[in-house]
Amino acid sequence: MTKDILDKINKFTRREFAADELFAFNVILCDNDIDRDCERFSDNALEQLKALFVGKTGIFDHDASTSNQTARIFDTEVVTDTSRRNKCGEPYKYLRASAYMVRTDDNRDLIAEIDGGIKKEVSISCAVGKRRCSVCGADRAVQSCSHVKGKTYGGRLCHVVLDVITDAYEWSFVAVPAQVNAGVTKRFAEEGTEKSANAVAAENERLLRCEIRRLAFISGGRKAAFAAELAAHGLNEVQLAGMKKAYEKLAGRAKTEVQLSTEPGTEPQTSAFKL
Repeated sequence: MTKDILDKINKFTRREFAADELFAFNVILCDNDIDRDCERFSDNALEQLKALFVGKTGIFDHDASTSNQTARIFDTEVVTDTSRRNKCGEPYKYLRASAYMVRTDDNRDLIAEIDGGIKKEVSISCAVGKRRCSVCGADRAVQSCSHVKGKTYGGRLCHVVLDVITDAYEWSFVAVPAQVNAGVTKRFAEEGTEKSANAVAAENERLLRCEIRRLAFISGGRKAAFAAELAAHGLNEVQLAGMKKAYEKLAGRAKTEVQLSTEPGTEPQTSAFKL
């Protein structure tokens, strides 16, 4: 770990830490490609997020709890990959962040899981001022249009372009992010491993409850999140999905964007980033 990196980290600490007291890693937060939700960040949005995410905390599953804080971003950079294009044919760009955590007995296993590629996928939470339709340019934050995300019009895939970022809240380790390239290391998927139907249903219900609690927090704060958690207790997967849609509408009115999806998908491997 170089002195320059240490200096950047120590701007966020109460005392100066030595290199052997810290663990630092790089993470791709988001990019300008169309994601699983048929949305993408504009290049302008990436630059805005670059400034806003410095100093932001890293948690798990968008659970906004003090005890859930695990890392903090100390530097960011928008990177252009000249070797590839996004689905719109534009140069591929992504927001890379450098994060740190203090080495403790409690997070020894987490650090090992990050190094081992177990904890990899991430998702971000931010406030979006404009949600532009890629076909007609209508700002869906203030008006609707007739175009449907995921459908093709004149040979172009309809999607929403997220722009004018007004705030960045946090970034989270998640199981299935909306953006397939967001993460810290290569993903390892063991072939031949299958889950039972009951296990899959239980996991889906758990993810739905996490999503409901997160959306409730975004729309109404901690008390709303607690009330939603109580209301979701005992509901089945279908009921939870309906409840999630209701809270998505409430969160949408708050103009808050969380890059998280609970739908399974196939993710390409990404390069490892380490300091």
